[in-house]
This record gives sequence, C-alpha cells and structure tokens, in this order.
Amino acid sequence: MSLILKRPSAWVPIALSLAMLAFILILLGVYGVPTPDPNADEGTAAHLFQLWLVLEIFLVAFFAIKWLPRAPGPAFLVLVVQIAAALAACAPVFLLHL
Repeated sequence: MSLILKRPSAWVPIALSLAMLAFILILLGVYGVPTPDPNADEGTAAHLFQLWLVLEIFLVAFFAIKWLPRAPGPAFLVLVVQIAAALAACAPVFLLHL
C-alpha cells in the first residue's frame, strides 16, 4: 500500500479533501452558520465546494480505473481512504444544510 500512496493519483484526492474540510471548518469558525436567504447568491465558498466536488469525483475515478486492475488489494484500501476523506469534507455541508 505504501508504494501506491507515493503516487500523486492516490494522495492528491486525500489532500484536497482534507484541505476542503479545513476550509469549511475555518469558514464556519470565522463566520458561523449562515442563515439561508433564497434570494441571495450562494457565495464564493459554495462555488469552491462545488468545483472541488466535481474535481474530487474525477480524481477518485481516475485512481480507481488506473490502480484497481493493477493492485486490487492496496488500491481498494486507498480508495476507501479517499472516499472517507471526501465524505468527511461533505459532512458539515450536509449536516448543517449549508
């Protein structure tokens, strides 16, 4: 597994997910939970989250397509970590209805 983790296709999605989680938590810490306004724009943070989510899907899919056939065991473990990190970054958004 350590050999696969050295590949950028393995650690970049994890790093991006952790960075997005830190971004969301810092944003919530500084500004608090915003009150929903149906007429207002979502804001820059929401647009960054949406762009990250699309990028994350493509990066995880690329990793799965490239590494699951080559090394199924270690690649599956890395894939689980990638998905768990992405879900951790999505959790505050969905739990707080942001």
